[in-house]
Amino acid sequence: MFGSDEGPWNHSFRLEHKLGRRLKVVALIDPAIERATAVLQKKCDSFVVSAYQDTRVFKTLDDFVKNMTGKERPRAVIVGSPPMYRGTFQPGRDIEIQILKHFPGVAMFIEKPITTGPIYEIEEGFKIAKIIEESRTICSVGYMLRYLKAVQMMKKIIEENNLTVMATIARYACAYEKILKPDWWDKSKSAGPVVEQGTHFCDLSRYFGGEVDISTVSAHSLEWDENAGQLSKMGIDESQITPENRIPRVTTATWKYDSGAVGSFTHIVALHDTNYSCELEVYADGYQLKLVNPYVQPVLHVRKPGDDNEQITRFPDDDPFFSEVSNLIDIIEDIEEDPEAAQILSTYEDAVKTYELTWAIRAASERSRAAKLWSSAEAANVMV
Repeated sequence: MFGSDEGPWNHSFRLEHKLGRRLKVVALIDPAIERATAVLQKKCDSFVVSAYQDTRVFKTLDDFVKNMTGKERPRAVIVGSPPMYRGTFQPGRDIEIQILKHFPGVAMFIEKPITTGPIYEIEEGFKIAKIIEESRTICSVGYMLRYLKAVQMMKKIIEENNLTVMATIARYACAYEKILKPDWWDKSKSAGPVVEQGTHFCDLSRYFGGEVDISTVSAHSLEWDENAGQLSKMGIDESQITPENRIPRVTTATWKYDSGAVGSFTHIVALHDTNYSCELEVYADGYQLKLVNPYVQPVLHVRKPGDDNEQITRFPDDDPFFSEVSNLIDIIEDIEEDPEAAQILSTYEDAVKTYELTWAIRAASERSRAAKLWSSAEAANVMV
């Protein structure tokens, strides 16, 4: 929530920018008390001191609730805990339910993916989504790419021309050299790169293609122990991870949308240095919409009927992190100056559906690998 060396996801900066002196952070809740206290001290030593001068640090939500004064009751809760600690009904992994219990009606912002638990827990996510919806709690999930101006321009082109999406093609190639968290490389901790990282592009695919027929998901992977899966710039010791939990180097998947359209997604762990390479293509009759480099300097390529040349639009100063935070605040404060501007583009239920798709991709790729290994073993037995 306060930024890191890995990327620009510093929500505190966006909240400070949006609310100015109206921002009052009543508490930081983090088991890592020393880290939270150090972050708080930096804020208090800066020009945003008014937002943090009365902030208290607590190890758990229960500690805060027990010690909270009436004046400290929050109007919004920003949840940035690691995903394995949310998204279920299980004690210690049920932060949404705890917030709903202690602070009914208080708005929530929850990071993505909503959880990284085992596949059989997905139904719990859908039940939580229903509870949030039925309680009429304002809840936004951090799929910030939906808020990109380029993405909204793509949506506008589709709607204004009454287009039906025929296909989505997504590619996410990460620069793995700087990924130094051992948990990221361990499927038992992170749920794997498609679930934990590729989730944004699976979500964008759904945003344009619509609901996915999960039964149609098919996938294949390039694994760590295959010749083409050897990596030369790893910053962690993969030998410390059990072989069955080491992540695939490439996962590629296809599926059908309920509309009949086709979707595909490829996640690649291959690039060095720091820059990722990410693209999303959306096709409709006569149209090709291609989003390039959405995380840093979004560029939109549009080909329309009657013109073989692409129209290229650049969005150098767009900040989707600010847009998602700004929209949430406007809805909480019921600002109606521009009703269309303040929309939550990713609900909790939407986020669960994206999570379901990413897990379906991982599961399908593991089934394909198991089938290949079985087939190879059978062939070896026949030769013997």
